[in-house]
Amino acid sequence: MLTAADELTSGPLVLRRWRRADAEVLYRVVSESLEHLSPWMAWAARGYSTADAVAYLSRTEEQWGIDYDYAIIAPGPAVAGSCSMMSRIGQGGFEIGYWVHPAHLGRGYATAAAAALTAEAFRIGADRVEIVHDLANVASGAIPRRLGFDEVDRRPSQDERSAAEAGVEVVWRLLAPGAAVV
Repeated sequence: MLTAADELTSGPLVLRRWRRADAEVLYRVVSESLEHLSPWMAWAARGYSTADAVAYLSRTEEQWGIDYDYAIIAPGPAVAGSCSMMSRIGQGGFEIGYWVHPAHLGRGYATAAAAALTAEAFRIGADRVEIVHDLANVASGAIPRRLGFDEVDRRPSQDERSAAEAGVEVVWRLLAPGAAVV
């Protein structure tokens, strides 16, 4: 499998590889988003520190080539959120995750980021991409539906549950063109 590009473009957005030097901006953007994120992400409900930002960026740098984490850069330029391609679904596949700062909601940025990551995953050789969200997170579920993913499973949550979650994960999958059904 090839390595993902350091920078991707999707409509008005640029997805740029997170760097250790981004700790201050990541801390600020996450801190400003905690109220919006904490109902859906247990890590956000616990709070977020500068040390958390530094640890995340160190991990993303160390894991590059296995997992890929990007800042979502909106016109301005402004960091509008974060998105990732994670190898945790096994050989040949990536799970995509995303979140957007509340000031940038409703502009299609999460959809554009997920589309760019999906295309990049297939470009580097993935045979499938999955998006997993909690059943109660209807907004997150609209993204894979818009992008042509198929719902393939509903299962009990495998992660720590946060306040708004139903505890049921919805799994969406898109196969690479020509890939065999998984």
